[in-house]
Parts: sequence; C-alpha cells; structure tokens
Amino acid sequence: MIHLKQAVIVEGKYDKIKLSSIIDALIITTDGFSVFKDKEKIALIKGLAEKDGVIVLTDSDSAGFKIRNYIKGCTQKGKITNVYIPDIFGKEKRKVAPSKEGKIGVEGIPSKILIEAFVKAGVTVDSTERGQNEVVTRIRLYDDGFIGQADSAEKRKKLLRALSLPAMLSTGALLEVLNSMFTVEEYEEAVKSIGQ
Repeated sequence: MIHLKQAVIVEGKYDKIKLSSIIDALIITTDGFSVFKDKEKIALIKGLAEKDGVIVLTDSDSAGFKIRNYIKGCTQKGKITNVYIPDIFGKEKRKVAPSKEGKIGVEGIPSKILIEAFVKAGVTVDSTERGQNEVVTRIRLYDDGFIGQADSAEKRKKLLRALSLPAMLSTGALLEVLNSMFTVEEYEEAVKSIGQ
C-alpha cells in the first residue's frame, strides 16, 4: 500500500475503486466531464492543490487529457503532479465493448503498472507521514552492496529485476518503493535470489 499526502484525482468511481487497492490517500473523482460544471469540486481541488498538491491520473484517451488539462487550467497556483498510464488496447472486464479509442482506462490497468506509473512520475512516499519507520535504510543498502561500492550499480539492477521494478529507479526512489510496497522479508528474499 502506497501512502500519499497528496489527493489523487481520477475520472470515475471504478478508477477510484481500483486505486483504493494500492494507495492510501484521498481519491476524488471528476465524474467524467461533470467536473466542468461542478464549481464546488473545482474549488476543493484548487484548495488541495495549493495546500499539499494533487496528483492527476486520468485515462490515456482524449477525454482523459481534456479533463487533465481543465484541472491544470483551474489550479494554476497549486502544485500538480501528472501520472500517466501507458496506451494499452483492449477493454475492461466489466464492459461489453472497448471504449471509443479502444484503450483500457485506469480501472483496467494492472496494479503493478499503476505503481510503476506513480514511481516514474516521481511521486514519493513520506514514511514519517505514515507514522512508520523505514524497514530498509541507505546503510542497509550499502551493507548489502547496492550503493557505494565498485559494482553497486550492476547489483542494484539485479535487485530491481528480481523485484520487477523499473531499472531507472534512483536510490531514493528504491528506498521509498521498498518501504511502501515490500516487507523486510520480501527484500531479503530478493537479495538471496540474486546471490548477495
């Protein structure tokens, strides 16, 4: 479970349901294009963007981009982080036919890909906000040979592959992902699996 301080803006209730299974945060739906006429919801989003920032996660179709751009235009004084999902063609299980553009929306994207999208967008997890101690520290990564040593970069790549994480994760992002998505035991199993 990813714990976030920022609110996350999605299009519909099924997107919210999907996201609720992987993140712990305030999730607000735009209810599609209804947000264009909902002054109260826009005022709420503006307030949240100015206070802690908001994360916008819409479908990768033209409707999703219209909603994303509308929110951006309404919240110019706030901080917006855009999280993008890849174009995956098909249809969601609950639907009879694919969408007009044939792309799967947020609700149909596998959780692993959604998590990777958050990481790629630079969304970070504040462990102090969660009230938990980090289970893996920089010192632990150093002791295990993943930072600060001649062959650390190659070892870190092996660890990322073993955990099915993007190869481009920085050390800071790796720590955040380890401490939000994995237990100490899962980390140790991955370390053993690559022969460390």
